[in-house]
Amino acid sequence: MTVLILCFLTIVADGYDMVVYGVALPKILHEPGWHLTPGTAGLIGSWTLGGLMVGFVTAGPLADRIGRRKLMLIGVVWISAGSLLSALAMNVEVFGVARFLTGIGIGGVVPSAVALTMEYAPRNRRLLYNGAMLTGFSVGGVLASLAAIWILPHHDWRVLFGLGMVFVVLMPIMYFRLPESVDYLDARGREAEARALAEAYGRDYDTIAASAARSRRESVSGTQGVRRLFERPWVLPLVVFVVISICVNVVVYGLNTWAPALMREQGYALGSALTFMLVLQAGGAIGSVAGSYLADRVGCARVVMVLFVVGAVSLLALSNKLDTGWLMLAILGAGIGGTGTNAVLYGYVASNFPVANRGSAVGVVMGLGRIGALVGPAMAGWILDAGFGARWSFYSFAIPAIVGAALVTLVPLITATRRTADEPALATA
Repeated sequence: MTVLILCFLTIVADGYDMVVYGVALPKILHEPGWHLTPGTAGLIGSWTLGGLMVGFVTAGPLADRIGRRKLMLIGVVWISAGSLLSALAMNVEVFGVARFLTGIGIGGVVPSAVALTMEYAPRNRRLLYNGAMLTGFSVGGVLASLAAIWILPHHDWRVLFGLGMVFVVLMPIMYFRLPESVDYLDARGREAEARALAEAYGRDYDTIAASAARSRRESVSGTQGVRRLFERPWVLPLVVFVVISICVNVVVYGLNTWAPALMREQGYALGSALTFMLVLQAGGAIGSVAGSYLADRVGCARVVMVLFVVGAVSLLALSNKLDTGWLMLAILGAGIGGTGTNAVLYGYVASNFPVANRGSAVGVVMGLGRIGALVGPAMAGWILDAGFGARWSFYSFAIPAIVGAALVTLVPLITATRRTADEPALATA
């Protein structure tokens, strides 16, 4: 439980720093002397996510070299420093660089948080624990939204970014309480430490060591590993999952960047627009926990499909002027279908690849899927610059959700084809 809580708090820091730009954007657009257009604002949002993509892709190799624990410690300090630099930026260029650097820190800690949570979770509750941990993103977004509601009407937007520094207090707590990965210690030949840590957390060290040794042998022999993902019969499901991940990231990061500004564009007051962002984050938390809980019972495929559909319907509804009750329900649904889908997708990808390839498959899919995180914020900015208004921005988020739902229906067909392709190889093994 200690590991879950600390990883959760780290993701809370991530969520705050990702969402704070969106809630501050209505005021940043009017920063004196910056002359910020919606298109440029969207690009800055994409720069943040470009940094996140860099951090996400490099996190695996770095974790293998220095350990997941140390990488998370560095990441918390890095994110806090990025928040401070964002608060102090005196021009658009420095602010953009600060957001890019912050994104690197955010992307760097997420894979390690997921890996440690899954490693130390009870075997039959791993998806639930992972989903609960990932709700930290939505909780961080809720904190950013609440802070904006209280602060922005009376103070400068820079205060919001300055508050991100508070998460540096996690570093000393994590230093003393967060354990290293048993798998990492075993791979480095630190058997005594690994065995002691496994016993302290109720894990069977001999089973872990045997599994790790088997995976290393398979990797060395060339039958498994990243390279096999790009060979038949795995490359087709890999490509489909990458596109699904791109779709959900367009929705999640596009909305988290633009939701308050789009609501302002539709004529809502600043306070109401920030309240909508709060409801969006609450929907993300509900979708992550409920989706992960159901995935453990009925399977990831059905849950991902339903979540995509809920998100698409909600986004289409948001393109129209709605009464308050229906509006809140639609925003809640957008959060459920966006962040909720993303949380369950980790397990969905992992369940469709062999054990020795799962980590690589999740890393490749989630890393390349961040292309959607780059496209989402920039796309909405371009649409607003072109004069199409908030309605078409919501359409641009709904379309990827519909495409994602359609692609999920193809996965069972691809899986059946893959199994047929595997049968001759299995028969001759």
